[in-house]
Amino acid sequence: MKKIMMMLAMVFTIGTTYAFTGEEAINQRALNAFKTEFAGATDAAWTTGSEYYKVAFTLNDQKLFAFYNTEGEFLAVTRYISSIQLPLTLQSSLKKYYGNYWVSDLFELANSNGTGYYVTLENADTKIILKSVDGSDWTVYQKSKKV
Repeated sequence: MKKIMMMLAMVFTIGTTYAFTGEEAINQRALNAFKTEFAGATDAAWTTGSEYYKVAFTLNDQKLFAFYNTEGEFLAVTRYISSIQLPLTLQSSLKKYYGNYWVSDLFELANSNGTGYYVTLENADTKIILKSVDGSDWTVYQKSKKV
């Protein structure tokens, strides 16, 4: 019994050590910028890409994602939204021109240039990603046939 308890304690210690190494690999400027910009954020989970850091977190009961470059500078923050949270002009445009598609993904992106929206639309044959940089109209970002 002692051996089992000792083994479990060792596994827990090692597992806990590795669980906290994520933030150690993140640029300190990015960590500090995040803590300043999103004070009060909870459940922060960092991941790294080849040229950026991404942190998923909760703030004011919303799931958000912030992105920083490898120098620790803020790039953007995103959040998933529903179609009714879009500006009315964008909602109307989707209904008018893409009524035969369904929305499979929709998010808002905010950065120093302003706020933009990206929506993924699908039907049986096609997948289209639209973007709106200024909130006034959609442009095709990517279009592909389903296989």
